Amino acid sequence: MVILGAGAAGMFAAIEAGRRGRSVLVVDHARAPGEKIRISGGGRCNFTNLHAAPDRYLSANPRFCISALKRFTADDFIERVKRRGIAFHEKTLGQLFCDGSAAEIIAMLTDDMRDAGVTLRLATEIEAVERANEGFTVRLSSGLVGCSSLVLATGGKSIPKMGATGLAYRIAANFGLAVTETRPGLVPLTFGDDLKARLAPLSGLSVDGEAKVGKTRFAEAILFTHRGISGPAILQISSFWREGMPLTLDLAPGDDIAGLLAAARAEHGRRQVRTVLSAALPHRLAIVIEAMTGATVHLAELGDKRLRAIGEAVNRWQVTPTGTEGYRTAEVTLGGIDTAGLQSSTMEASAMPGLYVIGEAVDVTGWLGGYNFQWAWSSGWAAGQVI
Repeated sequence: MVILGAGAAGMFAAIEAGRRGRSVLVVDHARAPGEKIRISGGGRCNFTNLHAAPDRYLSANPRFCISALKRFTADDFIERVKRRGIAFHEKTLGQLFCDGSAAEIIAMLTDDMRDAGVTLRLATEIEAVERANEGFTVRLSSGLVGCSSLVLATGGKSIPKMGATGLAYRIAANFGLAVTETRPGLVPLTFGDDLKARLAPLSGLSVDGEAKVGKTRFAEAILFTHRGISGPAILQISSFWREGMPLTLDLAPGDDIAGLLAAARAEHGRRQVRTVLSAALPHRLAIVIEAMTGATVHLAELGDKRLRAIGEAVNRWQVTPTGTEGYRTAEVTLGGIDTAGLQSSTMEASAMPGLYVIGEAVDVTGWLGGYNFQWAWSSGWAAGQVI
């Protein structure tokens, strides 16, 4: 069998198939395996999440991921990490990181592939894939390879500088599999020039806040950038946001800013708005809020309506981003090969026996925080039991 892609899902499927005695070739155009693993988690690899469950994944068919996630769980992968002797820790919200380097996870996978008899061929271009009798023919830059089973594990379009090309979508489409709309996910949001100019003093500033779109909300850090906003809360909400939709931000969750200002006005009317806001916000943000709301006067000069408006600007700031930073910085690709054409228990294409699709190439996208790695392990494991 041939597995296209030496990322998390591809390597894990190869290990499982190799341990079953299958002859496995893994091909990748990169010069090293697991490049996305290497850069993930700031180089420490956020390899899974303790709370991995189907409700943490987006898909046109939210139930598709249930089978794989239940059969190979976060605990199952954690057990392999422990057996390898890799030290790790929980950071926040169930996210698990290596104490050392992401290279430890890559080494575990490559060693397991070697021990399972898997052949890894890097720096090799995939030029064409065709159906041949009951199997497939793969034309590589190194020559022609035939196989009875073919696994698409080349990921999505995110982070093209790492070599992402959307190859799996093109191969799938050539074989008649549907591909849903794809777009950047877990990605920073951008603002128009006017708002960017007004928020320029905040570049690099992070606050604990809440981001909301419709009924979906995430409470984590919000980071102001020179292009717009980022940080965990924004990356999370970006997967639910669409162009033209307003975004509601609470920059001081748990603080009633209007009430805080009213109390301060009653006792210290000569104070400036920025002084009072600085009790709940970073001083730089307090200055910008004061300027954006035109409240550059003493508190005593502001009526209740003005105080409520300032409170809204902090606790319920409505802003409409102009777009995202795109696949260049997106951590994942939303959408992908339609799950309607795949079998959830095996990841095999229903209309194309012997063709399997795993990992990010599938229309299954997890939240930020190790969920997408767990999908890679789970979907790779599911395919590896049958290919």
